[in-house]
Amino acid sequence: MGISKWILFLFPLSLSAQPNRYFVSFKDKANSSYSAGSPLQFLSQKSVDRRARENFAVTSEDFPVNAEYVSQVKATGAKTFYSSRWLNGVLIQTDPATASAVGNLSFVSSVELVAPGAKLQGARISIKKKTEQSARTASNQNLQQLQMIGLDKMQALGYHGEGIDVAVFDGGFVGVNSLAAFQTIFTDGRLKETFNFVKNIPNVYSDDDHGEEVLSVLGGNSLGNYLGGAYLANFYLYETEDVTSEYRVEEYNWLFAAERADSIGMDVISSSLGYSTFDDPSMNYTMQDLDGKTAVITRAARAAALRGIIVVNAAGNVYDNVWTKILFPADAQGILSCASVDSNGLWSNFSLIGPTADGRIKPDVAALGSGTAVVSSSGSIVGQFGTSFSTPLIASLAIGLRQSLPQASAAEIYSRVINSCSLATHPNNQLGYGIPNFTVAHDLTSFADYFVTYPNPVTFEQFKILFKNPSGAFSFTLFNSSGQLVMRVDDTMSWQNNPYAIDFSALSSGVYYARIETSGFSNTVRVVRIN
Repeated sequence: MGISKWILFLFPLSLSAQPNRYFVSFKDKANSSYSAGSPLQFLSQKSVDRRARENFAVTSEDFPVNAEYVSQVKATGAKTFYSSRWLNGVLIQTDPATASAVGNLSFVSSVELVAPGAKLQGARISIKKKTEQSARTASNQNLQQLQMIGLDKMQALGYHGEGIDVAVFDGGFVGVNSLAAFQTIFTDGRLKETFNFVKNIPNVYSDDDHGEEVLSVLGGNSLGNYLGGAYLANFYLYETEDVTSEYRVEEYNWLFAAERADSIGMDVISSSLGYSTFDDPSMNYTMQDLDGKTAVITRAARAAALRGIIVVNAAGNVYDNVWTKILFPADAQGILSCASVDSNGLWSNFSLIGPTADGRIKPDVAALGSGTAVVSSSGSIVGQFGTSFSTPLIASLAIGLRQSLPQASAAEIYSRVINSCSLATHPNNQLGYGIPNFTVAHDLTSFADYFVTYPNPVTFEQFKILFKNPSGAFSFTLFNSSGQLVMRVDDTMSWQNNPYAIDFSALSSGVYYARIETSGFSNTVRVVRIN
């Protein structure tokens, strides 16, 4: 849907006196009353527990912004809205002259125009209360897309998303509050929260139906005719995409929603959004920005993933011949960026490709996005096309893994997913690691072989070791064909650095022998290096 770029600039004073939207960045969080030792002041218990599972310490980056700074910004006459803990700033809506005054405040580092015009209203987030859940039976009309990645087996094992909190970011959810396919989400009390970050109102049911179709793939249940991949999960619906225009503010909306999801304690984010270029060309990104650390939305996705949220995002679709690579935030490291395949498992020619600007394999995984069965806003079951619809299928798989492996870190689940894929040992930049499978991902540690290595021959600069159960110290020794030691690496393997990459760029062409040893096993493999 959306398309975008991140480059900080001061707003042009040539804009008219109309109110616009700006992101105000603060220089620091000086005199904060918060403490890393008391995170429950600003995070839920579930969010704190999730960080503990990830061994991710609460730092000042998680602290709320300085409230006095926000007050002083407001005193200029600007209307203040959402603040960002991670990027240390606040979204305001005001005229250019007032924005200029804000920029002159001593604690402000920059004021960025993120969208022209005024859309933000005053509202509070809408929170729904939980009641008892109810079970439903399997269905047929969307069975193929479930079977392709093993969601049918996941459901047969009793994993339907019960107790898992899932945030869906999209451009609107028209029909969700009226269609029979979503009735049980309401009657079971599993619609936990709705919020429209575009307008600052609770209503997400009036702007667009794209999110409704995406949600159906996750949570739809149409009287046995249609069953979402994780249809008993708890859902939080956040409208972050403005379908009427394309401006940088939508990246910030995604950021605000991600921070909201983080503070609640969200398990999974499913986002069928992506950005590269905007209605204002000065906001546009370049291909070189696809480095996993530049775009605002990419930084937000990475921050969420580091804090233990499993982030699943569409790779993006070809809209024209100008932008040919994946969209932001699909370039973020550690998130599951989703490509599309057809019913035969072949790459869909609209599905955007990698690699990233810094050479990483992207997208990560693939699922059915050519003819995905969805519940339309009219209530009928139709086929849809786009990585938007492969994404909630992968999100459903992630939900099932989170439910079935409650102690696993987000990094471990990410690694299990890519290691379960059809192209795990020979990934490419169309489908990434390929089509995953729930059963394989869940049972990964029961594999007979301890690791696989690739590529072989090595024609690029990195040789990779993919451990089936990465835990503990290992050593890697490389010998040439004459038996001479040419390289040794001693390190610790974990889900965070799996597959483990070793730099072969300095090696000349030839035959080598790599020995990999841990406390429990050792093996030697023949490796061919071709320059």
